[in-house]
Formats: sequence, structure tokens, C-alpha cells
Amino acid sequence: MMVNAKTIALTIGDPNGIGPEIAIKAAAALRDSDDIRVVLVGDEYVVHHYGERCAPDATFQRFAANASSRNAIALHSVDALPATSFHPGEINADAGRATVAYVEAAIALVRGGAADAIVGCPHNETAVNTAGIPFSGYPGLIARLTNTPEEKVFMMLVGGGLRILHATLHERIHTALERLTPDLIEEAGFACAATLKQLGIANPQIGIFGINPHAGENGLFGDDDDRITAPAVERLRAAGLNVEGPVGADIILGRKDIDGFVAIYHDQGHIPVKLLAGRNASALSVGAGVLFSSVGHGSAFDIAGQNKADPVAVLRTLRLIGNVPAATTATSAA
Repeated sequence: MMVNAKTIALTIGDPNGIGPEIAIKAAAALRDSDDIRVVLVGDEYVVHHYGERCAPDATFQRFAANASSRNAIALHSVDALPATSFHPGEINADAGRATVAYVEAAIALVRGGAADAIVGCPHNETAVNTAGIPFSGYPGLIARLTNTPEEKVFMMLVGGGLRILHATLHERIHTALERLTPDLIEEAGFACAATLKQLGIANPQIGIFGINPHAGENGLFGDDDDRITAPAVERLRAAGLNVEGPVGADIILGRKDIDGFVAIYHDQGHIPVKLLAGRNASALSVGAGVLFSSVGHGSAFDIAGQNKADPVAVLRTLRLIGNVPAATTATSAA
């Protein structure tokens, strides 16, 4: 039994995408880890289907919180996907519904004390929405499943040497800008600071991106930053945080003394991280009281079921989450 290992529930994501394959490959690779105990969360028959093809030497055992074996991969079975809807490479509503069921089961494990954190394999937003479940990414889902206000749960992308939290995420840019307030930016700043501390940075320096080019340049390019981001920065400083901004993203991103950033909208944060990290970024959902992270790539339906998918991003994310001290996991989510 791995007494000091952190137990991470690894959901298989959309069962018709590459999620089950990379989950099993990652779990098999970490069987000998002294620091991380992986528990697969998904339909048992889907896991065994991919186990036979992607990790033929692996064995699986039903998950029990007080028992583990280096010779077997732990499995928390969730009966969610009808066998008639298991079609690797196809998008369908049942697979979207199952994706959500796996996350819900993993949250129950964490809240019940059986797991310390969750890593989610790739979802498909079309599949989940087709199932009648409003969904624009894991942060909103985690908020709803934990009864946390959605405006208090944020995504932080980690990769390529960058840590960028997003004040808004998957929404029309016009809607995102309409939602911006000093309160929202302030909440994002606090969430960013708390997450950076969880990642081992005791006194983080945070940079806040401007809304407009050059953060408005004293009103030359609009007064949005004067009205919204600047007041939030002052509040964060008054609360004792080391915060700089608002500054144009193109200027402040090159600063090596900044530990983390707050982006205003999706592309401000996603483009630099994915440019530098490719598909190897980790996406933490923070603020809901459950430590959750997904990966920075999609379900790759074009290669699903072909044993071609690379688990490197899942392994990186498992190791990232595995290094967060267990005592702090109650204050974070992804």
C-alpha cells in the first residue's frame, strides 16, 4: 500500500474520444509511483475495452480507499454509457451525459475523503450540450456540481512557463466584455493568488492584463481599464497582494519576475500558453473547493480508438496536481 501517495481520481472524459485511451496509458505508467495513486473513473466495460488494447499487461481492481496494489490499476466504476452508444470517433449525447456523470462521481470521491483531487480527460462541448446539459467547459460544470457561484470559479492554464488565469472564458467576446466589473477582476486576482500559493509560490507576483491595447493608454484607446481593471488592482493591493497592472498583455507577458497573470478573455490567455506548451498545457479549475484539472487539448475524435493518442499531457497534469500539498487542496478546483 502506498501510504503517502496522493489519490487522484482520473475521469476518462468523453468515452468516444481519446480520453479512455490516454487515461489508461497514464494510469499504467504511474503504477510504480510512490507519490501518486491513480483511480480511473468511468464505465467498466469501456476501461476494459481500452485496457486490452492499450495496456495489455495491466490488471484492474475495484477501488477501495484503504487498499491499493502496484500490480493493478484502481477503477471506480460508473454505469453511465449505454453499450449501444459506445462508438469511438463519434459525437453523441449519451457520451456527453456520461462525461458529466464521471466528473460527478469523482467529486463525490473527493468530498467523501476517498480521493484528494481530480484530473479530467478531454470532454466534448457539443456532446454534452446535445445531452441537454448547459456546458462551456469544466469550470462552469464544477461550479454547478459543487453549488459554487459560477463567477467564482475560474480556469488557470499552466504550461510553457506561464500560469494564466482567465477572468472570462468560453463565451462571445461581446458578452465577456459586458460582464467585466471591478468585482469580477478582483475575484479573479484573489483566485490567482490562492492557486499560485497552492502551486508552491509563497508570495506570488501577479500581473493583470489590460482590456484594451496598452491598457487604454490613459484613455487614448478607451476608458474601460480606468473604470474596471485599475480599481480592481487597487483593491487587490489594499488587500496585501503583490499585483501589477493593468498592463498590455503583449508587454507584461515577457516579464520573468511575474509568477502568474490574469487574462481578461479566452484568447488573451490561451494563445500564449498553447503557443509555448502546445498540447501539453494543464487547465486548472479553481475556486470551488475541489482540486480539479483537465488537459489543454481536445478529444481528437479523428484518432479515437486507434491506439495512437499520447498521454503526455495527462501525465504532466497528474504530476502537477500530485505536487500540490494535500493540506491545501480544499481551497482549489479546476
